[in-house]
Amino acid sequence: MWKIEDLIIFEDRDILVCHKPAGLAVQNARIGTLDLESMLKTYLSLQQPDKLPYLGVIHRLDQPVEGVLVFAKTSKASRALSLQISNGKMKKEYLAVTKQKPKKTENILEDYLKKDGRTNTSYVVKAGTPGGKKARLSYKVVDKQTCETGEEKYLLRIQLDTGRHHQIRVQMAHEGIPLLGDRKYNQEKSNEGTIGLCSASLTFTHPVSENEMCFEVRPKGSAFAEFYRE
Repeated sequence: MWKIEDLIIFEDRDILVCHKPAGLAVQNARIGTLDLESMLKTYLSLQQPDKLPYLGVIHRLDQPVEGVLVFAKTSKASRALSLQISNGKMKKEYLAVTKQKPKKTENILEDYLKKDGRTNTSYVVKAGTPGGKKARLSYKVVDKQTCETGEEKYLLRIQLDTGRHHQIRVQMAHEGIPLLGDRKYNQEKSNEGTIGLCSASLTFTHPVSENEMCFEVRPKGSAFAEFYRE
């Protein structure tokens, strides 16, 4: 069971920064299961029992994905942080693991993605397709490890220029380098353990002090085990 105190990596009177583990939903989890938003609201209400807590969900990660997230503790902070996202001022950097050798050690991927709400998936479409939205990311191979089975794994650092639904997972699969453990977009039968995707770095301007804030987390999921040994 997760303890909220173990997930919070920074807190002041305006913001909360957390390392969300793989498998924990940010919000709206199934009935009877925890989600990060509910855990944080309970945590805040215990700090000030006589006050209804405010928590602004600024951005999200897919439930299987781990990584760093910032939350607002005031409406003023929420507006300022949301504006940074809409203006492209909040920078995110991801780490990803694949077993397929990338064609290039560095590359920029540009596609058009369309979301299917019925299946909660997205897929690549041609430019001009109704509902298709441009998606752009860049990646760089930063490490390679050989497993005990002899299989090779590649660690990639990814920067997003757009924020589409399942963007990294869809674009990487379309490129022929699906993420390890991705049960939606990787057709491999041996997809066990956590997904090889972590939002590892988040940089933004503090909504009140206006200082630059940068937070980095070390991936804990099993997909990263060869690269981040204890």
